[in-house]
Amino acid sequence: MNPDLDALHPYPFEKLAALYAGLTPPTGMTKIPLTIGEPQHAPYPAALDALVAHKEQMARYPATAGLPMLRQTIAEWATRRFHLQELDAERQVLPVNGTREAIFAFVQAALDRTRPAKVAVPNPFYQIYEGATLLAGGEPLYLACTAETGFRPDFAAVSAATWQDVQVVFICSPGNPTGAVTPVAEFKRLIQLADEHDFIIASDECYAELYVDEAAPPPGLLQACAELGRHDYRRCLVFHSLSKRSNLPGLRSGFVAGDAALIAPFKRYRTYHGCAMSLPVQHASIAAWQDEQHVRANRDAYREKFSSVTAELAPVLDFPAPEASFYLWPAVPGGDDEAFARQLYQEAHVSVLPGSYMGRQVNGHNPGAGRIRLALVAEVDATVAAARRIRQLIERS
Repeated sequence: MNPDLDALHPYPFEKLAALYAGLTPPTGMTKIPLTIGEPQHAPYPAALDALVAHKEQMARYPATAGLPMLRQTIAEWATRRFHLQELDAERQVLPVNGTREAIFAFVQAALDRTRPAKVAVPNPFYQIYEGATLLAGGEPLYLACTAETGFRPDFAAVSAATWQDVQVVFICSPGNPTGAVTPVAEFKRLIQLADEHDFIIASDECYAELYVDEAAPPPGLLQACAELGRHDYRRCLVFHSLSKRSNLPGLRSGFVAGDAALIAPFKRYRTYHGCAMSLPVQHASIAAWQDEQHVRANRDAYREKFSSVTAELAPVLDFPAPEASFYLWPAVPGGDDEAFARQLYQEAHVSVLPGSYMGRQVNGHNPGAGRIRLALVAEVDATVAAARRIRQLIERS
């Protein structure tokens, strides 16, 4: 077997199961999980109808490039959403089976193993960035995201010598687990660094359609390119998904878009990889990308939860003001995120993810330590009930 498999860290939820081992939560108290970022809102009905309407096409092999109609629908959506001059549906868009699969596959295709292959990732982070890097023979470069940096990586702190070994930089905006949004100006500075040091920017934007202020949608990497007049999106790729936007995580549908010079070899890799999207899923995806009404309703539901939960928790916990995504990232009383998570599970039957499980220790410091991630994915009543239990636990401790 590939010896690099031994370098993979346990997934955060494996660690969480071990943390809870032997604990007995209160009898008669309903469990409320705030751990996994899996949307619990109803999936977009028209997408499900399209799955059924095209079920006979399960008898056909799909093409890696996807249906022209799907690519065109995606191109039109991204052009509207991010104020692009154009996005070539044939050369600059590729449907994928969700962002997790695409991110992992892209790193395998992108890294040049004949030279130093660092991949810069935010810290804390979505663990696929790290796992993909290790299995591609690369080395993760962890960039701390702390309160002092607005919970975003400080690219200015990276030396020119270090940049020379970086082949890919991952951005996650809105961020998981922090919810921080990368400003357009920061995207533009990173693009300048990519030109100077010849690396690829991979922007994971799967939470981009979940934001608090309806008048201020999070900007994206391609939007920054367009404002720079960089309509070839050179060195830039974005990853988007229907999982959060349309509450369709089981559909495993998303897309990669950007630099045609990167899309073409990635498409070739995927042809061998055997990961073409089934035709019924493609038709369901077309229906979802064409409609915005259900997405606005989804944001309204999350906005209601954010308002209620932050009002409940603000008096007892310190956390950055939510901008986007469906997470809260509070610091815990006493600073021990594992101990707080254990106590919360044992005394209030609420499960949360210790922040240290999403980070890596660098120079003696794990930037996720002392915080917890709260995924506000359940319906509003259950989510608010969990917030009340958290507050009561803190107030009586």
